[in-house]
Amino acid sequence: MPRVPADAQVPYTLLKWLLVNPLLHAIFRLRTEGAEYVPLKGPILLVSNHASFFDPVVLANCARRPIAFMAKEELFDLALLRPIMLAYGAFPVRRGTGDRGAIRAALSALDSGWAVGVFLNGTRADDGRVETPQLGAAMISAKSQIPIVPVAIGGTGKILPKGSYWPKPFPLSVRFGPLIQPPATSDKALLQAVTQRCTEQIHTLLAQTPIPAPRQ
Repeated sequence: MPRVPADAQVPYTLLKWLLVNPLLHAIFRLRTEGAEYVPLKGPILLVSNHASFFDPVVLANCARRPIAFMAKEELFDLALLRPIMLAYGAFPVRRGTGDRGAIRAALSALDSGWAVGVFLNGTRADDGRVETPQLGAAMISAKSQIPIVPVAIGGTGKILPKGSYWPKPFPLSVRFGPLIQPPATSDKALLQAVTQRCTEQIHTLLAQTPIPAPRQ
């Protein structure tokens, strides 16, 4: 399991500010709310909904700091995606296998001062809602005793839906919520309770942040 190197933050930051940020605001009218809930330094876990391959780029841009993301290992086999994902500090996870290596990589990234991003669904949902929340985020939070920032991403299901490989200029919104404290232990009941709280917070944030109408 590869570690997320600390020096990966240099190309990450350059890519973000020279290319990604201007494009997101000029083309997609990106709106961010609640970014003050994300500490600018120190380890933190950001847990969000997931509707599109575009989500990591949008969330990383709005969080104001580098984020290392869990990503399904099959994506690292794609020649075009692999260098971008590595520049963004991504690390592979085997879905549905309880991948301990991915959890170790997440803990390593947290130890290096990275924020770590986890999609609560584990896979994409067209409407952005979390219907099948996974326990991985709560497990990482419990083992590291790092709090969770819930995040709702709106609009990415419209600009880059499943089966689409070219984004459409649909407005985007990202809203961060107050910290959720980590489970005291890795007891399954505690993990489930924190996961359920994350799910409820994300859905509340989605409802609070209406997506602007697309340009006519």
